[in-house]
Amino acid sequence: MSETTTQAAPEPPVAERLPVFGLLALATAVFITVVTESLPAGLLPGMRADLGVSASAMGQAVTVYAIGTALTAIPLSTLTAGWGRKPVLLLAMGGFIAANTVTAISTDYALTMGARFVAGTAAGLSWAIMVGYARRLAPPALQGKAIAIVMAGIPLALALGVPVGTFLGDVLGWREAFGVMSALAVLGVVWILAVVPDFPGQRAEHRIPVLRAVAIPGVPAILAVIVVYVIAFNQLYTYIAAYLEHAGMGDDIDTALLVFGLASILGIWIVGAHIDRRLRLLTIATTALVALAAAGLAVAGDSPTLVYVAIALWGIGHGGIPTLLQTAAGLAGAKAADTVQAVVVTLWNVATAAGGAIGGLLLVWGGPIPLAWSVVLLGIPVVLIAAVARRHAFPVVYRTD
Repeated sequence: MSETTTQAAPEPPVAERLPVFGLLALATAVFITVVTESLPAGLLPGMRADLGVSASAMGQAVTVYAIGTALTAIPLSTLTAGWGRKPVLLLAMGGFIAANTVTAISTDYALTMGARFVAGTAAGLSWAIMVGYARRLAPPALQGKAIAIVMAGIPLALALGVPVGTFLGDVLGWREAFGVMSALAVLGVVWILAVVPDFPGQRAEHRIPVLRAVAIPGVPAILAVIVVYVIAFNQLYTYIAAYLEHAGMGDDIDTALLVFGLASILGIWIVGAHIDRRLRLLTIATTALVALAAAGLAVAGDSPTLVYVAIALWGIGHGGIPTLLQTAAGLAGAKAADTVQAVVVTLWNVATAAGGAIGGLLLVWGGPIPLAWSVVLLGIPVVLIAAVARRHAFPVVYRTD
């Protein structure tokens, strides 16, 4: 087997160098996933008017997407476990092309919601294999950097993709914005076909059931950190506009989100430079920084300068956290990496929805300030779990063999 040179060979073609173009192709897939998820929020007025529904009904376009991801990530990951990784990724990209195209031409609300559900299933399928794909493309000593490059698509989408998509919607129309996303996904398919090697799926006798996968030492602690952190993050991020209005900065929402997005890019750059040697330290430091930034937002009062400083620190802290937690999960659950990743995707989306719901209740009960304090409160167990779970979940040194 060592003589074969087919693309399906499990070893990356270059032993000690990162396949940058392949990783950037995966990052583009991540970018498309995140922009597709978030775009309706920026295009909501036009979509609502054209489809003849209320703002709250149109807002469910994001919710339905998340439900599609949460419900299908594990089943689809299990169903496609034996397939080559490249065909699975191309299938997911095809799902984005179909869903965004249907959304662009649909004049029926129910059809649009169906397309959004399909887009969510495509996201679940792509997220379930993305981290494992990045790891298999890279040599062991550089796997953390490889994941960081791929996950850079998240802050880039939030900082640039969503605002640009919203701008296109304002200038050309919301349908054209979704059409552009379909075209970008087609280009992504061409790029993946050209530069991303295939890897075999997992043979049936080597697959580990979901319940056994999540019981692998270290995985439960990482999943607990993910659930608590994502709930805390979304309690505040979902209602950041309400917080800014409370602070007298209602006209600065776009600027604040841009600051957050750019700071997130800096955060993932820092994480990418050091993740392969300092994953544990970075996890503790970044989650603590998010809690500190939330405390800053809670006490910033009427000072826009302090608010912007806190938002920048929040972005720096948060930017690399998805990469850190997914890398930790992939390393701890390496024997069942794609299954563990599917569980991570499912819990991430459930926690996202829970964070929005709990944040809404807190907002009604006490206004925006308790949202910031809730991040501080939930940040304490996150930091403690990361600090205490040092044997398997967040060890000082990971084995890469």
